[in-house]
Amino acid sequence: MEKSSKFWKLFFGSGSVTAVNALRAFAVNKLLAVFLPPAAFACVGQFMNWMSIGQATSSLAMQNGWVSLTAQNKDNLKQLHGVWRGGFRITTFATIATCILAVIFCFAAPLEKMLPGVHPRLAQAAILFALPGILATNIVTIASSVMNGLGSVRRWALIQTVSSLLQIVWVAIFLYTGRLSVLSIIATQTVVAGFFAARVASRAGFNFATLKKSALEIRGPWMSYAAMGLVPMIISPLALMFVRSYIGAEMGWNAAGIWQGVYKISDFCASLFSAILTVLLLPRIVRDMTLADFRKVFYPILGRVVAVMFVVCGLLFVCRDIVVAVMLSESYAPAAYYMPIQLLGDLFRSAGWCFGMVLIARRETKVFLFIEVLSNLVFAGGSVLGIKLMEMHGPMLAYAFENFVTLVALAIAVRRLKWNTP
Repeated sequence: MEKSSKFWKLFFGSGSVTAVNALRAFAVNKLLAVFLPPAAFACVGQFMNWMSIGQATSSLAMQNGWVSLTAQNKDNLKQLHGVWRGGFRITTFATIATCILAVIFCFAAPLEKMLPGVHPRLAQAAILFALPGILATNIVTIASSVMNGLGSVRRWALIQTVSSLLQIVWVAIFLYTGRLSVLSIIATQTVVAGFFAARVASRAGFNFATLKKSALEIRGPWMSYAAMGLVPMIISPLALMFVRSYIGAEMGWNAAGIWQGVYKISDFCASLFSAILTVLLLPRIVRDMTLADFRKVFYPILGRVVAVMFVVCGLLFVCRDIVVAVMLSESYAPAAYYMPIQLLGDLFRSAGWCFGMVLIARRETKVFLFIEVLSNLVFAGGSVLGIKLMEMHGPMLAYAFENFVTLVALAIAVRRLKWNTP
């Protein structure tokens, strides 16, 4: 009963924080939509994609590594500080390289064509402003991940919640006053949040003084997390772009927009559950666990997560017309017709995430990347075949089939892992 109570406390606690992050994304987009015409809104979306790429390359998408390696070494401070120092140095080198490439891009790229309607000087200023913004985002991500790994859930929640609120306030104030260009506002929205996150983490012992004093510098384990973070961030968007383009070419871009709406609702649910699992599961899986300990930790969480996702999918199914109207608009009403098959895929996906987290925590890089690449190929190929046979139902069936195959593959991979013997 005590373990069950702790699970639900963590689940709803992390879920609440994740909901605040989702509210932040919704609020910022809503503010932009209110203040900007559609063409400018599209340019902002393009610029935000650039920032996402910069954040991924500068941080090497190692947030799961910060959680897992901190959790695994928190009882050995000397080892822990060496791991932190290694991760910090790798991130520093990646950030410097990203900044250099960004400056070259700033003055060499045809910005007037890539951001139509935006003066090149304003675009260049926004890219330069984005550099401290990217650094601040990395600080927020790393600081919150370390707090998660240390088991300091309150500090993790504080960083996540306050950072989201600070970003909403920043965007709202500068959009209202007009003191910065829209792109520069987006570029710098995390600056204050970065200072706040660094301050909170410093009080928990994660600061520059600790990193500087460390006699160790452990870099080896980080490479696995970098690979497992970067590859999905590259291959998944490519697969989605391929499917979207194929739907547009075969059935028109209105159909592609309907599919995009269905996938967005799916992706929203997946992001919520993946964020919650980084708190519930990732810090608890360590390489030196026994099989008995693993089963005690993993399977109860798996069962509860699937049960909760089953309820969520059921509610989305029953209320799908309302969900489409709230999250999208009346123009996307046909999306409700295609949601049931997609929701089945979401159920498989939630279970797959649990098994995937085990592979990430165990740094089973080759197996994880093989399954990740295979799943995206199955999705892309299945979508093409499905569209030819069943038209608009095809991509949703491919999504459900891909997630079922991925779940089976991940379950087999986890089952074959070797654990310590007591």
